[in-house]
Amino acid sequence: MEWERFMKSIKYSFFILTLFSFLKIQNFAQEKENSTNDLINKKFEDLDHRLDMLAKSVDDILWYNKVDDVANIEKVFIVGPPPAKIPNPTAMGANNPVKFWAYIFIPLKIDRAKKYPLIVLPHGGVHADFTTYHTHIIREMMAQGYIVVAPEYRGSTGYGKSFYEKIDYGGLEVEDNNAARAWVTENYDFVDKERVGIAGWSHGGLITLMDIFQHPSDYKVAFAGVPVSDLIQRLGSHDKSYADEFSAKFHIGKTVTQDVNEYRKRSPVSHVDKLKTPLLIHTNTNDDDVYVLEVEHLIEALKAAGKKFDYEIFKDAPGGHSFDRIDTKLAKETRLKIYKFLAEYLNPPAPFKSIKDLEKAGYR
Repeated sequence: MEWERFMKSIKYSFFILTLFSFLKIQNFAQEKENSTNDLINKKFEDLDHRLDMLAKSVDDILWYNKVDDVANIEKVFIVGPPPAKIPNPTAMGANNPVKFWAYIFIPLKIDRAKKYPLIVLPHGGVHADFTTYHTHIIREMMAQGYIVVAPEYRGSTGYGKSFYEKIDYGGLEVEDNNAARAWVTENYDFVDKERVGIAGWSHGGLITLMDIFQHPSDYKVAFAGVPVSDLIQRLGSHDKSYADEFSAKFHIGKTVTQDVNEYRKRSPVSHVDKLKTPLLIHTNTNDDDVYVLEVEHLIEALKAAGKKFDYEIFKDAPGGHSFDRIDTKLAKETRLKIYKFLAEYLNPPAPFKSIKDLEKAGYR
């Protein structure tokens, strides 16, 4: 009996050892597979950033092809505040300002002994960049005699992973935007610092609103087209992949339910009491990106705060989110309205008087 118990014990121990070894091998294989998958995902992520950088280089060349008959184009390297998140605050240079690029467009036909108005033009997109999509808008602004600065604020694509992960949506990107305004007014004698306007669509509309709320004395007038207005409401109507852009570790790092006040702080609707700048807002009922309800929430909040501003709600305008930036007749008519509103406060040397003026400027 003792021998039988001993043999059973040996067999049991062998079974346990074999099972343990099998599980270890399985675990090792799984870890190796996970490691391989992580490596592959990282390679694809790195490739995405390299492709973005390539696309940016190509598009920069296209700018000269598309507007160099009407504008001098500069791309300057300037600074904004230090990063919102600093992984190692004690490292050398950890608190250095964030460096970023900004496009500057100067009409060829200006007299540099005179003063000209400036328009700050922040691009849209959670992660995007200023591209030749804006060609006709730049040509239209050049024809009217505006200087234009378009900042590639932190988080913009085309400048690598590190810059991409410096994103601070509704936060320090707004300060980058204002830093671009300050750089132009400080470095060009022919720019009238008393005649500065700002115009942006979508996320650029959010930056426009946040900038005039935080720096009202810096801007004479503002236009916000289909602006992101309330991140809390917005995240409730968009899918998880969109929300993941904000809760990423390198960004806010928390979901809206985990820190609702952080998202509220980054939403223009929470700051309407600060409005002092003349403002025009446009929205469209069939916008499938920034829903009209979100912008109407902003409009009602401004009214409730007793603020004076202008707005127009377009009914099912063709083009949805980009209805006033495309090439339809309605888009051109709408841009003419925008330019007339800006010109009222910025007094450009050659304001548009008709659609013909706009078409002659924007299309060769």
